Amino acid sequence: MAGCELTPEQIEKAVDFHGHWCPGLAIGLRAGEYVLNHMGRAEDEEVVALVETDMCAVDGIQSLTGCTFGKGNLRYQDHGKLAFTFYRRSDGKGVRLVFDANRLGSPDSEFTELNRKWLKGEATPEEVENLMKMRQERTDDIMGSDLTEIFEVKEPDAAMPHSARILTSLVCEACGESVMESRTRRLEGRTMCIPCFQNQG
Repeated sequence: MAGCELTPEQIEKAVDFHGHWCPGLAIGLRAGEYVLNHMGRAEDEEVVALVETDMCAVDGIQSLTGCTFGKGNLRYQDHGKLAFTFYRRSDGKGVRLVFDANRLGSPDSEFTELNRKWLKGEATPEEVENLMKMRQERTDDIMGSDLTEIFEVKEPDAAMPHSARILTSLVCEACGESVMESRTRRLEGRTMCIPCFQNQG
């Protein structure tokens, strides 16, 4: 396969969901495309995604694959990596896709520096124009490349997450708010939510 095979409708739906078109969203769409080709779409919890970043790519994955935070079949691990692991529950099939971050530019590249200035509101109009051109070039590269060129395809390095569970809620004895049982803490015989427990220190 050479280049993206997603339909314009699939891409437009993801852009509407995310709010704008950018290299990060393109990364997520291509990861999602890989999953659709090899595992199918999750209508419920058949496919599980484990993402190691909270950047734009995750919205592309949610929009395309049916793996969502609310259904419990999208899990976030704060590793700061452009890495996405997917599992299919029916047969245990799994894959870890690691994006080639060099396609976005090295840490000392002009693109990286302009992006930093833009995010801090310090870029001149000319620099913003130049940055937007670079962003589009990178997006075009991501969308036009073979999936095996932009991702290293690896075996998962973690076990498949368990299915989403509905647990009993308890009442925090400090604030009075309801909290999932598995997220409570005990202190001096009292049941507390995590924020109240942490504020006791």
